[in-house]
Amino acid sequence: MYMLKYILKRIGLMLMTFSIIIVTCFVLIKLLPIPLGEGLGVDKQLIEMKLRERGYYDPIPVQLWNYVVRIVTEGDFGIGTTMPGYINQPIWDGFVSRLPPTILINVYSSLIGVPIGLGLGILAALKKNKWQDQVISTGVIVMISIPSIVFAFLIQYVLCFKLGWFPLRMESGTDYFSWEMFKSMLPAVFSLCFGSIAGYARYTRAELTEVLTGEFMLLARTKGLTRGQATIRHALRNAMVPIFPMILGEFVSVLSGSMIIENIFDIPGVGGLYLKSITVLDYDFFMLLSGFYTLVGLAAGIIIDISYGIIDPRIRMGAK
Repeated sequence: MYMLKYILKRIGLMLMTFSIIIVTCFVLIKLLPIPLGEGLGVDKQLIEMKLRERGYYDPIPVQLWNYVVRIVTEGDFGIGTTMPGYINQPIWDGFVSRLPPTILINVYSSLIGVPIGLGLGILAALKKNKWQDQVISTGVIVMISIPSIVFAFLIQYVLCFKLGWFPLRMESGTDYFSWEMFKSMLPAVFSLCFGSIAGYARYTRAELTEVLTGEFMLLARTKGLTRGQATIRHALRNAMVPIFPMILGEFVSVLSGSMIIENIFDIPGVGGLYLKSITVLDYDFFMLLSGFYTLVGLAAGIIIDISYGIIDPRIRMGAK
């Protein structure tokens, strides 16, 4: 009962926070002038006529009400006004068409980064203060300190340009599960992996090291378990309590993608679309993508909190 109340409370707070952010963005955006596609060779009068039909020149409270009503009743998030390739077209179609590459490169990076990061963290904890631990800890510090954009440029130069193992840019087309398409995604995937591997390795080492020094581990050894058996059956399970929710949160937040990495490797995902919408001042695209990133971040936080109570029954979220 406590858990249900806690979940409902968190969802309510999430919706309130989401509403405040979206309303603030909407009001600020509507205070700016509409470019109407200057310099793009489009019919400005046609666009302005359609915008007037959709109430873009009404008072801001009226526009906000109509905007919400169109989304709820028609699923209409607006039309492109200055976004090249999407002018006078429904922005929802453009968003959906750019979503698969973003999801794939981030899912691939999680599938690669999670086992490697956990494995390195476990090895560092088991070999604490030995040369293996020193090497892993040094590598983790380096990977955390250097931004992913630097790794992206290094991968482009070494693996793509010098060695020629991968293409510099992602293959065009929609055959996302072909070998050529997967190969062209790998440079971006590797760039995203480094931060995840370092984070998982650091947290796993810290948690497992603390668990291995617990009194219950000594009790498990005195009952006849070997060090390996005690580590696998007891230490790892306890160490995963704070780590596993972080993994769940990352799997949810993969939808948010990496805007800079997508632009470096020319990934046709929503990250590049978001940055482009800011550059060309396409307000409807900006509103949709801002809402998307905000909702994903808030949902990830809720899932992380709820997963604590599911993974460890001793934790009762919301209990008094």
